[in-house]
Amino acid sequence: MTAATPPLAPTVGPTLASTLFPRTRVVAIALVIGGALLTTVCAQLKFYLPGNPVPVSMQTFAVLLAGATLGSRLGALSQGLYFLMGLVGLPVFVEGTNGRGGWEAATGSTFGYLVGFIVAAGVVGWLAERRQDRNVVTSIQAMLAGTVIILTLGTVWLASFLDISMQRAIELGVAPFLIGDLLKLVVAGLALPASWALVNKLRD
Repeated sequence: MTAATPPLAPTVGPTLASTLFPRTRVVAIALVIGGALLTTVCAQLKFYLPGNPVPVSMQTFAVLLAGATLGSRLGALSQGLYFLMGLVGLPVFVEGTNGRGGWEAATGSTFGYLVGFIVAAGVVGWLAERRQDRNVVTSIQAMLAGTVIILTLGTVWLASFLDISMQRAIELGVAPFLIGDLLKLVVAGLALPASWALVNKLRD
């Protein structure tokens, strides 16, 4: 008898960024900065859902997109840079148009979400490196995983920071944004397979 061959681990493939751009250190730095700037811009783009007085920004959309296009390492670094930009006082957070930045804003009630951005970008990037961004079903699943990470870390920190129950934290930090986050993850999940289809068509 011969021992059964263990299943092979998923093959790590190229991301959209590594497919479109040269794999050099300068390009990697530029992509990390670009991911941080994209998150900054999207943090200022707000819209309101019917019947909901709480504005929804495009910030998490940028986080998911950065992770999926840049991969785990560069995606996480881009969100780490975004956090550091806000930490040193740059008005990059959702409240940035009001001049918010600095230590208090970075480590306040939204700190859990900001940490979630870094983790989510890394996880979504890890999944993208394993070709989970190539078809609609797995791409949406990857974006859902990233969204769950952001909301979970954000809610746990919010409950601790405000000294409130998890139920109340969910009411404050999840419920008002749930529909918007679902819409954003679906759009991001559709965008990646479409982008790959376009890239493959142009390469052929």
